[in-house]
Amino acid sequence: MSKDLLFEIGLEEVPARFLRAAMDQLQDKLVKWLEASRIAHGEVTAYATPRRLAVMVQQVAVKQEDVSEEVKGPSRKIALDENGGWSKAALGFARSQGVDPETFTFKELGGVEYIYVTKNSVGVETKSILSEGLLGILTSMTFPKNMRWGAHEFKFVRPIKWLVALLGDEIVDLEITGVKAGNITRGHRFLGGEAVVGEASAYREVLRAQHVIVDVNERQEMIVSQIQALAQEQDWNIAIKDDLLEEVLFLVETPTVLYGTFDASFLNIPQDVLITSMREHQRYFPVLDKQGQLLPYFVTVRSGDSRSLDVIARGNEKVLRARLSDAKFFYEEDQKLQIKDALSKLESIVFHEELGTIGDKVRRIRRISDQLSAKLAVSADAADSVSRAADICKFDLVTQMVYEFPELQGVMGEDYARKAGEKEEVAKAVFEHYQPRFSGDAVPSTQAGSIVSIADKIDTIVGCFSIGIIPTGSQDPYALRRQAAGIVQIMLEHKLPITLSEVFGIALAVHEDIRGLKRLASEIRKDLLDFFALRVKKLLSEDQRYDVVDAVISAGFDHVISVVARGQALMQAVGHSEDFKTTVESFNRVSNLASKAGKAAVNSALFTESQEGELYQAWNDIRDDYQTALESGDAERSLSLLSGLKAPITGFFDSVMVMSEDEAVRTNRLALLSGIDVDLKRYADFSKLVM
Repeated sequence: MSKDLLFEIGLEEVPARFLRAAMDQLQDKLVKWLEASRIAHGEVTAYATPRRLAVMVQQVAVKQEDVSEEVKGPSRKIALDENGGWSKAALGFARSQGVDPETFTFKELGGVEYIYVTKNSVGVETKSILSEGLLGILTSMTFPKNMRWGAHEFKFVRPIKWLVALLGDEIVDLEITGVKAGNITRGHRFLGGEAVVGEASAYREVLRAQHVIVDVNERQEMIVSQIQALAQEQDWNIAIKDDLLEEVLFLVETPTVLYGTFDASFLNIPQDVLITSMREHQRYFPVLDKQGQLLPYFVTVRSGDSRSLDVIARGNEKVLRARLSDAKFFYEEDQKLQIKDALSKLESIVFHEELGTIGDKVRRIRRISDQLSAKLAVSADAADSVSRAADICKFDLVTQMVYEFPELQGVMGEDYARKAGEKEEVAKAVFEHYQPRFSGDAVPSTQAGSIVSIADKIDTIVGCFSIGIIPTGSQDPYALRRQAAGIVQIMLEHKLPITLSEVFGIALAVHEDIRGLKRLASEIRKDLLDFFALRVKKLLSEDQRYDVVDAVISAGFDHVISVVARGQALMQAVGHSEDFKTTVESFNRVSNLASKAGKAAVNSALFTESQEGELYQAWNDIRDDYQTALESGDAERSLSLLSGLKAPITGFFDSVMVMSEDEAVRTNRLALLSGIDVDLKRYADFSKLVM
């Protein structure tokens, strides 16, 4: 026999950003408690609105499962004393298990006899333990921020206003902070009222009658479908950003979509400014035409029905007008600020107490950028653009618009730089040097943007590592992992002919020259290599097998383009597993014996078998081509050349006794294998492949 279980926590309005995690946490804790309590159950569904967290569990067993458990105790040798009676160890085991020693049995395990006892536990009625269980779940919940209310010491995300706890139609006896659980829930604050939940299973429909759509997925479907219908009706493109949709979803209980307008004169402000103002301040969805240009409309979601939508729209229009007027004022005032004056203000903004001001950082970015330009042998015009972009890349941080909307850094810099007469590639680089901003974001499209972006990111990483700020676990306050991944993405996307070590070396030298290093450069470099190894490995793992990733990483990842190309070529090769398997086996036979070689060079005069000369000749024939292909990033050609050694390697091992009794011959043969192994391991550690 089973009943549905409902647990609802009624609250004052909870911040939207807390609700998804809180809802999932409540469900997870309840499921774990049911399983630990041996209570069988069916489907579990969590619900949340701004004023409630709830979970419904279907088909909850009305009684715990009975269990019979066999517990192993001490061995016979320890359990019996010299007189054949129970020893202190055996009696202690009996007390710990709450059983009579007479119930002991002996069973053999691994050739040794042990005492065993069978413990039977009869299940109790679910309702008799629900009160304690639900109270424990409620008090164990955690949130980013908590609060106390009244004279209560208990902390929760917001004050608890009501509780509903039902097993079927029975109320679970539960009370906290003076609030006693019952079967009365509360509907929409203005459109609904209190309502009795007669049965747990009726919960959703009871709230629906009180103008609350408690199911999160249903609310989301309503919002999206209404927006899509409006877009089709008006021939608009309404941009639905996932994080905005998520926030709006937890701001409303009964969603109704409506739209309003704003003065078209505001469209003279950059589109990104208007969209950011609407999204961040008002939680509005922007309206675009089919070409992606902003239109003087906005879409919002009301928590209520469709009555008086025109009044609601006018109220929102009034508020937005004030917001956009502020944005227009900031935009116009910012254009009065000269770039050189903005740069001087950076001298008073601290980047980090040990790394100086933003002005200090800009000077380091400039020097790193110039050296990267030289290393990449860019043209003189391009180098000038890189230098200028590096000089002004942070100037917009002191503008009023970026102060109001920090997420517009770079966006406003590009616009203001262009209006100030900077070259197009310089203005573009001011925006692009922040890219990629997040996982999946685009990398800079221009050469100047790419170089300054790498310079900015490696300056931050090297600076932090030099003063001991190295990400550990989930702690990464300066987003160093994201910035390292961005450097790798840029190098790969633009196939930059530069190694990670060269980038590290440039940044380390600049930091050491300008401010000195608190740690040894060699120690910082080692930490940087370890740190970037994980970023490269993560990148490769997105579309390559773990063993292939391990194999190519072991051969070196300093040249990002090379390691990615080698991984891709190996992935194709292992697809033809049977043929390639024998190739890998021959490589591994070489590596296994090469480990026994010393420092001796190969002397062809010591060859006594024709197969030695054939393998030596085959290896020498490919070495120059292999070297060229490997350095140019032609991984397929490199692997093909190595694979051509399979036949002579097989012939060598079939006919030659490597470990000859003649020490000179043996040493020479091992030297030959060692030389080949060195070249193999420049491509990959083939022993890591799982064939």
